[in-house]
Amino acid sequence: MAGIWFDELEVGQVFKHDIKRTVTETDNVLFTTLTHNPAQLHLDAEYMKGTDYGRVLVNSTFTLGLMVGVSVGDTTLGTAVANLGWDEVRFPAPVFVGDTLSIETEVAELRESKSRPTAGIVTFIHRAYNQDGTLVASCKRTGLQHKRPVE
Repeated sequence: MAGIWFDELEVGQVFKHDIKRTVTETDNVLFTTLTHNPAQLHLDAEYMKGTDYGRVLVNSTFTLGLMVGVSVGDTTLGTAVANLGWDEVRFPAPVFVGDTLSIETEVAELRESKSRPTAGIVTFIHRAYNQDGTLVASCKRTGLQHKRPVE
């Protein structure tokens, strides 16, 4: 198991995830069409030539999913009970096809679960940066995380 038990996490702990990911046109088109999002921003290169961006924007929900997905192996794989929610989702800069994203995760808050003595509630802050070091996405994610089993 790669994830970390609730009782092994510390507030302020930062994970700089080793996995980096270059976003492809296929990623954007497939995700956008699978989620039935017909926005010209994500699918129409000719339309986007006439905008401030000049090219297609990567679907922000793909960016959010990738950012959180990359974090799982180091933080919650095999130790998560449930995802409880996402807050403060932000996209301060656009992501374009060809951008390579790197992700970091910070432990922002830890508290005991009132209803589950074998688990705790953790709040992570996830951040995604492009190849130039520009912050392109962030969010807070709260989850229910297993404690280390009593042996």
